[in-house]
Amino acid sequence: MLQISNKEARHLMLTSQGLAENFFGNKKQGTLNAIEHLGYIQIDTISVVERAHHHTIWTRVNDYKKTYLDELMEADKKVFEYWSHAAAFLPMRDYRFSLYRKNRFLTGEKKWYLNKKLTKFVYDRITAEGPLQSKDFEEKKKKQGWWEWKESKQALEQLFMEGKLMIAKRQGFQKVYDITERVLPAGVNTKLPTEKEYAQYLITKTIRANGLAANNEIGYLRRHAKTAIGKVLSEMEEEGLIIPVKIKGDNEILYTTQQSLDHAAGIKASKTVNILSPFDNCVIQRNRLKRLFGFDYTIECYVPEPKRQYGYFCLPILYGDTFAGRIDCKADRSEQVLYIKNVFYEKKPDEKLNAALGNALKKFAAFNGCKAVTGF
Repeated sequence: MLQISNKEARHLMLTSQGLAENFFGNKKQGTLNAIEHLGYIQIDTISVVERAHHHTIWTRVNDYKKTYLDELMEADKKVFEYWSHAAAFLPMRDYRFSLYRKNRFLTGEKKWYLNKKLTKFVYDRITAEGPLQSKDFEEKKKKQGWWEWKESKQALEQLFMEGKLMIAKRQGFQKVYDITERVLPAGVNTKLPTEKEYAQYLITKTIRANGLAANNEIGYLRRHAKTAIGKVLSEMEEEGLIIPVKIKGDNEILYTTQQSLDHAAGIKASKTVNILSPFDNCVIQRNRLKRLFGFDYTIECYVPEPKRQYGYFCLPILYGDTFAGRIDCKADRSEQVLYIKNVFYEKKPDEKLNAALGNALKKFAAFNGCKAVTGF
């Protein structure tokens, strides 16, 4: 079995993530390349700094503009919205693999909303009238708790999860739904994948994006596919399609590919600073982050304020192949100022790190529509 050092594992992961060197290219094509390579880009509504989906792509793609995502989704139909481990932009080339989850809703294996009469009404109205938003369905509002949605929105989400509706576009970040047949481009493969095909897809996607992955990471939040993933991993290993690997000092079996190893070997380590989104693909699996990098990271926007250690929306600071700390900042677009509330280093920084972080913050401020940085 192949054995690699922890440093080699970190380099393998970061090069596969596109964080050691930009190999995706620039502008809109680079944006599409990044989404297709990573497999998904998580969507988030929090806007203390630029939203997660834009932030994650900007970190990897030179000259990124927010309009690229809209164009790829609406005009080019190269990406679509659906559920990965959370709401995400997905490459249209992978559309058929979203059908695996959708089928579980259609068959009733998974449930979201069960008012079939209202669901039919919502679907029929969109079919007849064209694309609509949840606000287009008027109803008497009931007292709502934090997690409660009005019923028509629940019906829309049920139809979306089933695959009968898709998100055609967003207006002011609000979803606009249309029937799937009117959103899908011609020629898209709509054949439901077998359990084996779905497992192969998850394995290939996860290793491609991360360089190496453990069984439980491949099946992250997909317990229904756990057995199939284990079986297909064994088959792919026997066929020489994947390579089992261990990190020295760690007994867990990981899997990689020769392509990932060759790619990492051709990229030199860098000492640049990347300020990452809390929902970046690189950090979303916190256990892997802690095991490989020794970085114990928690996003605290969901933590009650008195219990927060670092701040509402602290961003991880990646310095070369090390997570050097986290930064609590807020972009004030009206004043065009990026306010730095605090920086928490893992250990005392040297001058090189401070200088690299200062340069990174200037670029990050510009990305957030700010002309100045205050507090650093």
